[in-house]
Amino acid sequence: MLSLLSIIFISCGESPKKEKDKVGQKITNKDTVSQVEPSSKEEVEKDTFKLTEENAIDFFFNYNKTLKKNKVKITTTLGSFIVELYDDVPYHKANFIYLARQKYFDSTQFHRVVKDFIIQGGNSDDKRTARKRSKIGRYLLPPDAKKGYKHDRGTISMPSSERDNPHKLASPYEFFIVVTKPGSYHLDGSYTPFGRVIEGMDVVDKINQVPVGDGDWPLKNIYILKAEVL
Repeated sequence: MLSLLSIIFISCGESPKKEKDKVGQKITNKDTVSQVEPSSKEEVEKDTFKLTEENAIDFFFNYNKTLKKNKVKITTTLGSFIVELYDDVPYHKANFIYLARQKYFDSTQFHRVVKDFIIQGGNSDDKRTARKRSKIGRYLLPPDAKKGYKHDRGTISMPSSERDNPHKLASPYEFFIVVTKPGSYHLDGSYTPFGRVIEGMDVVDKINQVPVGDGDWPLKNIYILKAEVL
């Protein structure tokens, strides 16, 4: 499968449009921040491994076999909610849990809010986010939209990278949650649903109602304080 993924990873791409036909990754110019030098031999060895276009699929295939948990609690500055991840969407489930355990999502933001459509998280204008991405690696995930899951209200799904991306490969560091009632079914087949909100949908709705500015970025930053695997 990897031989087909000849697209160079970019950590920025398309963004949700107000006409509600697309969901994608927000652009940031912070993705080239260099790594912080590790302070011990153990950290050096730990930081030696990076995810790449070539190794990501094999890594998440094996990582998923070790997982016994499938829920993640996301605590934000407006409250917390819990998502349950689908076991039969293994790469996206494993990726989300891996990033949560790496504390990638901590201190990122819900950086795009489209009223009555979606909230999108996992990015930030903070240099720490770019530094985390640099340390974890550069990779994309293949779409997995044929398991029968639809973009119902409360669905968590993964945006795709926009540039040079005919296969709709997913941008692994970001996610969006559908708030439309009963759902946003025009997204089915183009993006990969990999879980659903099972608790705290009122918090998701609260985030969706905040005032936004240019680019649908909330006027007051909404931070993800912590993502915990349950």
